Amino acid sequence: MGNDMLVIDPRHISFEMTADAVQKICDRHFGVGADGICYGPLTDTEPFLMHFYNPDGSRAGKSGNGLRIFARYLCDAGYVHDSRFSIAIDGVVSQVEVLDDSLQSFKIGMGQAIFASDKIPMTGDSRDVVAEALLHDNTEYTVTCVNVGNPHCVIFTDKLSVDEVKQVGAMLEVHPAFPERTNMQWVQVIDKHTIQIEIWERGAGYTLASGTSSCATTCASIVNNHCESPVNVRMAGGEATVHVDSEWNIQLTGTVQSIAQGMFAQDFLDSLL
Repeated sequence: MGNDMLVIDPRHISFEMTADAVQKICDRHFGVGADGICYGPLTDTEPFLMHFYNPDGSRAGKSGNGLRIFARYLCDAGYVHDSRFSIAIDGVVSQVEVLDDSLQSFKIGMGQAIFASDKIPMTGDSRDVVAEALLHDNTEYTVTCVNVGNPHCVIFTDKLSVDEVKQVGAMLEVHPAFPERTNMQWVQVIDKHTIQIEIWERGAGYTLASGTSSCATTCASIVNNHCESPVNVRMAGGEATVHVDSEWNIQLTGTVQSIAQGMFAQDFLDSLL
């Protein structure tokens, strides 16, 4: 989907996965280049533990695309042989189902959406953040905020603008209302079961696709009565399908494509040690 990530197996490297190492590896000019790193497995049995790193070196609480990519690696590397298994990112367990023999389509249990401000987290009185005014630089934005394992702030619009996403997303990511920063999405509702979104990702910037963004925007669309489950989420890099039940439990279905396998050159390894 254009959300390109590296899987690095700790069994095959000799350096520590520090924030500095992540930044160097994800650099598209001096490193390999990636939107993030799936680091694992850190356990030999289920749930297979992984860490997900943003390209700025920070850790993400959850990544829908990262989970699918890591699930594909577990299958390719022979860690799993069944169509159903579980993965944990920093202890948060997600159930995985392989949907095809070519290992290109996966369904991931993404947990429960939470709109409560103290769980997102956001500053201010405890409340559900649905269609709430957010003021920045003398401009008022109507936002719906949701935690799906990481924080998201969703804005509905009649017309999507990549330039606006890049300019405003960078500012709202670090808005004082979000003590842990936030992911940003702009949503254009196509019909009751289809939305088009653009994404500004916390710690990564403008992004072609995002699994948790697909989940967050679907839940925001449903809670604002714009859509009904299931919702097909169109992104610049591809499409995903999100199912949400009456208790806000989420399942994400999307594709994965393997690109390459390789080894770090010694010159580069020396720069990481």
